[in-house]
Amino acid sequence: MRETKTDARPGNDGRRGIQSVETGFPLLAALVDSGAALTLRDLAARAGMTSAKAHPYLVSFARVGLVQQDAASGQYELGPFALQMGLVSLQRLDPVRVALPAINQLAGQIGHTLAVAVLGSHGPTMIHISEASYPVHVNMRKGTVMSMLHTATGHVFAAWLPPRIAQHYIQREAGDTSVVTSISPLRPSADALKALLSEIRQAGIAQALGNPLPGIDALSVPVFDHSGNIVLALTSLGPATLFDASAQGPIALALKECAAAISEKLGYRPARAKEHPGG
Repeated sequence: MRETKTDARPGNDGRRGIQSVETGFPLLAALVDSGAALTLRDLAARAGMTSAKAHPYLVSFARVGLVQQDAASGQYELGPFALQMGLVSLQRLDPVRVALPAINQLAGQIGHTLAVAVLGSHGPTMIHISEASYPVHVNMRKGTVMSMLHTATGHVFAAWLPPRIAQHYIQREAGDTSVVTSISPLRPSADALKALLSEIRQAGIAQALGNPLPGIDALSVPVFDHSGNIVLALTSLGPATLFDASAQGPIALALKECAAAISEKLGYRPARAKEHPGG
């Protein structure tokens, strides 16, 4: 295909582009979304094209390694150069750096304290905190380690980490004074914890009502990477009198939408994610 005409029409950013590249892009996007090889007919249909229109683009993409065609089946899939591009992109992704713009925007939107946690050596550890737009006393700062058993943040990691890893952190937090935990010494039974984590996975969100801080409620959601592993937890919290901790409330929905958008930027595709080992 010899089409190299530049598109003089302004795009979203007002810059000139190559029209043929943008026209052919849906074919690559369809292969990425499918995660499997496709026939010319199916691929063209997913890209909103006729087979006759799609074929020349695929010929050119194959020449530069963006797609490849199986000689036996005739199906198309991503080529070696496309795979190398993906690997390089994934290697350069820093989940926190990718997440922060969306998190800062969300913090301004909901107006409540919003924190980001990663899995540290002692357990789920807060690494970024956006303060609420109103005065509130919360004993939490960067470096605070949250209990796997008694906090919304910890429950998110316990729900989506592989069970053996989750159990390691649950066991090691006993007696660790650096971990923010419940004011109650009671630990949930194994069966109760298993049932709770199952409910959290089904709901896609964890709640903590007045625990570990009396009068403070919290919601937490997971962020996943390209392999379906949890890499971050987004946690919002506030006084019970001001904070809507409903799992279907506006704060919960905003958290889920933000986490999903970040996960997508990190390469996560729910349809392709592996099942949770403990689910």
